[in-house]
Amino acid sequence: MKLYDDQLIVVTGGAGFIGSGVIRHLNDQNIFNIVVVDELGQTAKWKNLVGKRILDVVSKPNFFEWLKGREDVIEAFIHLGACTSTIETDANYLLENNYRFSIRLAEYALTNNHRFIYASSAATYGDGSLGFTDDESQLEMLAPLNMYGFSKHLFDLWLKNQGVLGKVVGLKYFNVFGPNEGHKGRMASAITHILPTARKEGSIKLFKSSSPSNFADGEQKRDFIYVKDVARMTCAFLENEASGIYNIGTGVAGSWNEVAHAVFKAIEIPVNIQYIDMPNDLLDKYQNYTCANMQKTSAVLKDQAICMPLEDAIVEYIRDYLTPGKLW
Repeated sequence: MKLYDDQLIVVTGGAGFIGSGVIRHLNDQNIFNIVVVDELGQTAKWKNLVGKRILDVVSKPNFFEWLKGREDVIEAFIHLGACTSTIETDANYLLENNYRFSIRLAEYALTNNHRFIYASSAATYGDGSLGFTDDESQLEMLAPLNMYGFSKHLFDLWLKNQGVLGKVVGLKYFNVFGPNEGHKGRMASAITHILPTARKEGSIKLFKSSSPSNFADGEQKRDFIYVKDVARMTCAFLENEASGIYNIGTGVAGSWNEVAHAVFKAIEIPVNIQYIDMPNDLLDKYQNYTCANMQKTSAVLKDQAICMPLEDAIVEYIRDYLTPGKLW
């Protein structure tokens, strides 16, 4: 049974990591009236769409022209398209992609009464000194550590200042990993980078702590969440009437050492961890600790907010996807 008879769900960034996972989840729910908005160019992102049922792929430059006259056939937008590089230094590029484009799309959706679900980011929380609580009253106090986080933060603030946060859903994704991220290169999860070294050299290199008085080497912690859990939770907001900003994480902080141990378990070799210096371009932008406060999200999604344990998810990812070279 379809959620919507002939109405369209538009997924921006639909060929990307989380976007393609969202489409897989929708297909599994027998929802196929999906339009993807993405820039495939000469990248391998198109492979993420293989085996999925969609109606069309619209390129970003043609998107707003394509929208004209389709106001009545669109049910919802899941807006995931963005530049997601945390080391991107071109502020104008980030503002154009992540801020102004989002404003234009939100205005269209709100004008035409479409459900609008968009990706914010845990990067908006900065160093975490104010916690990781999705409390909209605290938005102005947040201080992102990089321009990517700031571009996402600006859009959250724009929605609040316009008085429309209560008409949309913003999702603050934490550290997402899993199948379909191979095209992201350096910005793919650390698992994709440490696995080849573990296989080839029998060891894993982790960054030394940049704050040794607070975190031992490898004990820096993140809220790692499997993309299958992210896709399910994102799509759940199509079925409810919740609004505002919500964290999408597990609510549990896992250390890099735990990640390494899970990788060694998946490939069945002894644990051998080495610690290396952190690159200079990451030093002052690095989050040593993230952990989503999931109280608000869990109250809305209930059982749909329950996530796979970190070790189980990493082992599945490596055994079922990375090792055989499969996509989800």
